[in-house]
Amino acid sequence: MFDKIMEAQQKAGESKKRLDAITVSGAAEGGKITVTANANKVVKSININPDFLADADKEELEELLVVAINKAMEQADNVSQAEMAAMTKDMLGGMGGLGALFGK
Repeated sequence: MFDKIMEAQQKAGESKKRLDAITVSGAAEGGKITVTANANKVVKSININPDFLADADKEELEELLVVAINKAMEQADNVSQAEMAAMTKDMLGGMGGLGALFGK
């Protein structure tokens, strides 16, 4: 049992490293603002189109920042969930005999 716990901790650490290396992005208004993050939801950069910035008001800028950040975080969630599902499947061996209990 202890071996399984250690294996799970090791796989979780490996998964975190893989997610750190995956880049996701979210854009608002056709790329006026682009947010780049990793799949662990750490924002790495924000790019604001200079022409848009020159003409934007504070409220519009804030609104589009929120949209772009939320899109990047949604992508990060999707990647993270897929990674966790793959890790869980590997650890449980595709659920082995338990799959029959759930109609698989």
